[in-house]
Amino acid sequence: QVQLVESGGGLVQAGGPLRLSCTASGRTFSTYTMAWFRQAPGKEREFVAGINWRGSNSNYPDSVKDRFAISRDNAKNTVYLQMNSLKPEDTAVYYCAAARLSPVLTTPSEYRDWGQGTQVTVSS
Repeated sequence: QVQLVESGGGLVQAGGPLRLSCTASGRTFSTYTMAWFRQAPGKEREFVAGINWRGSNSNYPDSVKDRFAISRDNAKNTVYLQMNSLKPEDTAVYYCAAARLSPVLTTPSEYRDWGQGTQVTVSS
């Protein structure tokens, strides 16, 4: 089990960038596949990016592909989400999630460990 803490959320104008960070506790971070999900009011939690535990594979839905990029620094126990060309519809609470020794999965129920979330608001 890992404890996850997100940071970097805030208010940004449409078209601007924002980078989220998620730092994990413990010594086994390099064995966890990491993912970012988001949830807007009244909507289900949706997958936005994932990177496997080796860092060799990443996955994005079409809605953010070519705009978002996930990366990890195992030496810092941190995963990042670089978000570019933000749109008002990207407004949501963004959550970091972890699944040990797993492929990149896109369903929230596949991830056991979650952060508390960080708000991202994109103004038009």
